[in-house]
Order: sequence, then structure tokens, then C-alpha cells
Amino acid sequence: MKIIKTAVVGAAGYTGGELLRLLVHHPNVDLKWIHSNSQKGKNLEEVHPDLIGDASLAFTDQIDNSNLDLVFLCLPHGQAKPFLEQHAFDTETTVIDLSTDFRNESNGFVYGLPEVNGEIIKDAKKIANPGCFATAIQLALLPAIQKGWVKNSLHVTGLTGSTGAGKKLSETTHFSHRNQNVSVYKLFTHQHLKEINQTFKQLTPSFEQQVLFVPYRGNFSRGIWITAYFPFEGSLDEAYNAYSAFYKDAAYTHVSKNDIELKQVVNTNKCLVHLKIEAGQLVVYSAIDNLVKGASGQAVQNMNLAFGLDEKTGLQLKSTAF
Repeated sequence: MKIIKTAVVGAAGYTGGELLRLLVHHPNVDLKWIHSNSQKGKNLEEVHPDLIGDASLAFTDQIDNSNLDLVFLCLPHGQAKPFLEQHAFDTETTVIDLSTDFRNESNGFVYGLPEVNGEIIKDAKKIANPGCFATAIQLALLPAIQKGWVKNSLHVTGLTGSTGAGKKLSETTHFSHRNQNVSVYKLFTHQHLKEINQTFKQLTPSFEQQVLFVPYRGNFSRGIWITAYFPFEGSLDEAYNAYSAFYKDAAYTHVSKNDIELKQVVNTNKCLVHLKIEAGQLVVYSAIDNLVKGASGQAVQNMNLAFGLDEKTGLQLKSTAF
């Protein structure tokens, strides 16, 4: 059995904790060390109580870049690039970064959206994991973009759970703010639009339409719900056939003719997509868990591809639908 000697940098946050939850049970992973400047010396379960009894690991603030096959970077946005400038890993060490730092530049990193770049990821040593909203929006719309169906501005709304804002507290993540509340932020300016447009142009170089994205903060912990729509002259069967063909080999993106719900994907690496035609519009719903398919689960999926493993290894997770 192939054993991957692995380290996680910035392992104390939500994405780091979710990644550790997956890695400690992954049959091919040997976790060599887990890094955190703020939690150094603490045992795993002191920082992530849900992992009590799952592994005997302690956080360190030291970086041992020798004898590693893989390092995950779960650092805050803007910190991954300077970290790699200060800490050189062997050229044979695969790096998977979960921040925004390497998604939008020509810097030697492969954009890690398996449904588009799966074959390239298999040969990659540097992988930029997509953002959570970016994942859900792209998977909702890639087949339509490829078909050239979007000819005008694209209207998208997205609702995300509080874990999407990270573990560090802010005014809008407190229970008293989120509970019984919904609010809009970064109207039409969300940072994930850059990578979304980058992939749309990769798929269809002539794509120039605006993506008008309205992100909402939801009063729940995990999950992303996307609604997108655009004028469409075809039939619902035509739309479903195109979506099903596009995702026929996708390990975790499923096109459902039944209505979907957010709870179906929470705690899983799945993306569910559902289509409707109303008022001359093709309406697309998509749903993911922002910490799994939107972050750490997709990172493990990319790891599996990069190391020649079955794409689903370590990711057979049940939803919390009840």
C-alpha cells in the first residue's frame, strides 16, 4: 500500500480541523506533524475536541521540510505565499494550498477543480484548492458555460454557513448576529469571482458575460446553497442531458432530477445539482458542504488524484440528513 508522508501547516482552524478529521482515517496517510503557531504544544483533542481518541498528535510551531511527500497549507489568505518563500520544500514534495494565494496567477500551481482539471491534477506537484463559493458556483454552471447557453449577465445568489468566515471571531460571526438573521456582503465583488471567471474562460475562451453574485450570510454552521439562472430556449430534458453528460465521470458531483436539500450534502464531499425551467429561465440549484467539498474534502480528493489513488479514498462520508 502506498503511504503518503504528510504534514499540515495551519492546522488549528476550521479547514485545518476538517482536513485532520479526514486524514487521520485515510488509509494511505502517515501524518508526520501538524503545525500551528498559536496552539503549539497542545494535543490534537485540546484544539479539535471532535477528534478525541482518533490520533495521538501534538501541534508544533516548527517546520520540518525533510522527508515529506505532501504538505497541506491551511493558512489564512495572504500568508501561504510568504510561507513558501521562507520555507523551501523539496521539489518532489507535493503542495496543496487551501488559500486564495495561488488561484489566480500563472505561478506553477494547477487549479484544483477535479471536474475540469482532473487529468492535469494527476501530474501536479503544486495544487491551488478552489474556494468554497467558487466550487459551488462553477459546478452549478460549467455545463451551461461549455454549451454557450449564457449570453447575458449571469445572476447568482449564494447562502453560506458561519464556518465559511473562519474560526477567528468577528462581529458578523457571533451567535447574536447570525441567529435568526440573514445579511448580504461583498455584493458583486466577492473574491471568488476571479477564479470563477478564470475557469469559465478556460472552458469557453469567448466568455465575457458578467457574473452578478449576491452572497448571503446564513444562520447555520455548514453548507452552501447556490441559485443561478439565465434565459434559456431549450427544454428541461436538453438541459439535464447536457449536465449528466458533463458530469458522467465526476466522482462527487451528482445531477438530481429530484428536489435537493442542503442537509443532503452536509458532512460529505458531494455537490448536488438540480435544474428547473421557469419564466423562460434555466434555474440551477447547487449545494455543497463549504468545509468538505468547498475546502478540505476537495483537498483530499486532489491528493488522491495527485498520488494515483482512487478518487474516493477516505471520502466515503454520510450526510447528516436526519
